[in-house]
Amino acid sequence: MDLGIEGRVALVSGGDSGMGCESARLLLEAGARVAITDRAGGTLNDSLADLKSAGEVIAVEADVTSTDSIAALFDAVTTQLGAPDILVNAAGVTGATGDFLDVDDAGWMETLDINLMGAVRMCRAAIPAMRAAKWGRIVLFSSEDAVQPYVDELAYCASKAAIQNLTKGLSKAYGCDNVLVNVVMPAFIATPMTDKMMEKRADEKGVGFDEAIDSFLEEERPGMTLKRRGRADEVAAAVAFLCSERASFINGAALRVDSGSVQTMAI
Repeated sequence: MDLGIEGRVALVSGGDSGMGCESARLLLEAGARVAITDRAGGTLNDSLADLKSAGEVIAVEADVTSTDSIAALFDAVTTQLGAPDILVNAAGVTGATGDFLDVDDAGWMETLDINLMGAVRMCRAAIPAMRAAKWGRIVLFSSEDAVQPYVDELAYCASKAAIQNLTKGLSKAYGCDNVLVNVVMPAFIATPMTDKMMEKRADEKGVGFDEAIDSFLEEERPGMTLKRRGRADEVAAAVAFLCSERASFINGAALRVDSGSVQTMAI
């Protein structure tokens, strides 16, 4: 399928691994010119080397908790590729975890600063040029946790619920300018983040890595009907579609990529 984005400029945060990196790959394969970004000290350069065969791609280090860093990021991308037509904000952390009463303000604020305010800052930097061009695509990353919170990671869950609300608000504010804002909701995808979760679970239970995954699916994610972790490229496929001209009538939508994980909740 021709996604209709050949020559478009895409900026992907959290592009050093996992779903961000795979989203960048599919956008490159669709003909977009792509910038990936993440914090210094990670695997951004490794991802850049991996992606170069797929198309025109650059890497720029940036910190989504810093307005100045984001301004420098957009200046660099605009100078090298042009103003971004597409923003994929995959940057995020699990953040503070544990019993609610044991997580202090600092833990909450760090999680919200990266997951929620990082998205706010990136959108605030991206939208003006998109409005001027009368074309833009923004895809934010939420989670099944946004509507089905888990008690040991409430800061993360709250940040992702806020992303859902932000998405809907931005879609209403800027859809009239043909700036379309949507959100994907992955669940238990095979990424470095969930690898660490399963390694911790395996240590705590005294079992192997695969056994930890199986028990987690059975005990914590019984609604996932495919009974496996998702793949990063499966989420990236949804992201690439939402970034495309083919999604020109989709705005303010939340697309679940979760194997049926989210259960109906009565409120």
